[in-house]
Amino acid sequence: MKHALSPKPVPPRKRCRAANLSIVGLYISPGHNFFGRHGRHPGRNPALQVSEIGCLAGRGIVGDRFLNHAQDYRGQITFFSVEVYDDLCRTLDIWDRDPGVFRRNVIVAGADPNQYIGREFDVQGVLFQGVSECSPCHWMNRAFGPGGEEQLKGRGGLRARILSDGMLRLGEA
Repeated sequence: MKHALSPKPVPPRKRCRAANLSIVGLYISPGHNFFGRHGRHPGRNPALQVSEIGCLAGRGIVGDRFLNHAQDYRGQITFFSVEVYDDLCRTLDIWDRDPGVFRRNVIVAGADPNQYIGREFDVQGVLFQGVSECSPCHWMNRAFGPGGEEQLKGRGGLRARILSDGMLRLGEA
């Protein structure tokens, strides 16, 4: 007797609203400084601090270097904690670097962005899927200062996919 195969149940999506989170900085850059430049000098493309960014589902951020980078790219947008930035400044006694040196798009306060790895989350009405940590690389020692790479391990920020179009602005999530 043949048995019909029943489809595997689809687990419910883990979606949440990013509570207790504020956007304290937004950055875009027209070009790459570190990505794809191993063994060469870094590029000189500025990280531009802006008051809002346009998110395009499955594509990236309007005006940013990763817009349309690759289909289903896991780093269409990146998030970074201002609390980690503040701790890094204190730990390494470096006070003359802006959070933009980390080349992350959204600087947040009040929550660890890595809690959204493997989850869908909403910020200001825009839906994202947390994919992985932004693992720090040797460039952090040059961009921020000696010891930057080591201090950022496990705290380098979040890579995410953009699941819906919308705008992010400075302020409450």
